[in-house]
Amino acid sequence: MTTLSLQDIKGGYAPAEQIVKGIDLFVAPGDLAVIIGPNGAGKSTLLKLTAGLLKSREGRVVLGDEPLLAGDAQAACRAGMGFVPQERNVFAAMTVRENLELGGYLLKRGLSQRMDEQLVRFPMLKGRLKDRAGMLSGGQRQVLAVAIALMTNPAVLLLDEPTAGLSPKAATEILIMIRELAASGLAILMVEQNALLALEYGTRGIVLVAGRKARDQGAHELKQDSEMRQLFLGGKTVH
Repeated sequence: MTTLSLQDIKGGYAPAEQIVKGIDLFVAPGDLAVIIGPNGAGKSTLLKLTAGLLKSREGRVVLGDEPLLAGDAQAACRAGMGFVPQERNVFAAMTVRENLELGGYLLKRGLSQRMDEQLVRFPMLKGRLKDRAGMLSGGQRQVLAVAIALMTNPAVLLLDEPTAGLSPKAATEILIMIRELAASGLAILMVEQNALLALEYGTRGIVLVAGRKARDQGAHELKQDSEMRQLFLGGKTVH
């Protein structure tokens, strides 16, 4: 079981830019840690710094006991990290099978076995292997994107707004699936704009404001907090 630790992470899209201003964070196996906050808070930037898609100016990302080289996404993947971006997370012109095969391109062996495991986990994909990914519904594409990330058998999974653009029903189904993945032992860090829905399924809620961590507590507790309801939930009472 592998933990994810972020230690004083700072950085942005340019070498001198500092959108994320010193974040400490710990995600354990079984955690579904949900990052929420206003637009421009640095949520997606933090995820990309964690995944190695951006190079942090300071701080370090640690998987288990292994510090990762900043800005090296392939090294992060080899160490056990999976990442599902918000956009362009499948190859629309390629078949479902080809998408899964690309997800396992770092595997030296066992590609067929890993694909079979994903088809057992996500049976909806089994009957669509020959279909182009662009023919799938939004929810189905999101399932495929997660399956692609799981092809390398990661211990830690990063998700950037997995319910964006989905219907309420499809969004709920995706979050149930993600919660089940966390319950299986994955450590999951997820950015979500739909704060109310995400906190309903998450185990922890992390609030980012202006690049800094403002809150980090149990998801249910955060969902009930009056200040958070006013800021992010429209003042609604939630149960």
